[in-house]
Amino acid sequence: MAMKERSAISSSGWLAILFGLGSLFGSVAVFAQIATHPQSPGAYVGGGIGMVLFGFILLGGNMVIGPNEARVLTFFGRYAGTVRDAGLRWVNPFTAKRPVSLRARNFETQKIKVNDVEGNPIEIGAVVVWRVVDTAQALFDVESFQSYVQIQAEAAVRNLAMHHPYDSHDDNVTSLRGQSDAIAEQLRKEITERVKPAGVEVVDARIAHLAYSPEIAQAMLQRQQAGAIIAARTRIVEGAVSMVEMALDQLAKRGIVELDPERKAQMVSNLLVVLCGERATQPVVNTGTLY
Repeated sequence: MAMKERSAISSSGWLAILFGLGSLFGSVAVFAQIATHPQSPGAYVGGGIGMVLFGFILLGGNMVIGPNEARVLTFFGRYAGTVRDAGLRWVNPFTAKRPVSLRARNFETQKIKVNDVEGNPIEIGAVVVWRVVDTAQALFDVESFQSYVQIQAEAAVRNLAMHHPYDSHDDNVTSLRGQSDAIAEQLRKEITERVKPAGVEVVDARIAHLAYSPEIAQAMLQRQQAGAIIAARTRIVEGAVSMVEMALDQLAKRGIVELDPERKAQMVSNLLVVLCGERATQPVVNTGTLY
């Protein structure tokens, strides 16, 4: 059964310090009475010892809690509650007090070698920012919540890389390199789901290292460049065809020139060469008739 944090009973520690120190100083006065009442020293000895013990017990219940810190109390092995109030607090002196930091923490996962969804070996690592939100779960539901968070984060990074390609020229495909914000949000949600048993909230998670494995890096770089060239040329051709179509429509609508199918095919060919060519074209001026 999962533990749930609850508030422990606590009060200001200044009053406990006042009574505790008063009891200790009072015990000195009681012990001093032994010299003036030698006929019955036992009562004064017992009273002085009792006051000393009472003073130490009162002082033993004090604790100082800093900002964004908490103390988890256990009473003979049973969870007694959590104190989150900053400052000098007093609780049951017979409880064990374990400190837990509520501040945001971060760590970087190891660089993991894994195959992406296309089977390409890649190296990936992430930076995770997290904090404790339930102190009882963090201390009692898992063995070590720091280690638990780190291991689960690495498992989430590995699982994320296996379900997405390293890169893609298709805007509808979510890739690790292309859609970094969407990948970061998906990674944060997956880590959050995995670390819920530890009472931890994941504030942010982002990929910090992403690269092809060294043994295929050069080949994949060439493939990536070729893919980029193909994608660019595809867009150029699509744009060129649209421009040629628009030019023919405008010529036909305005009646500037009438072209037979052969001349129209020649014009289309020339326009595509001009629009799709990588080098500047050299125009040829016809000074004779149209044909």
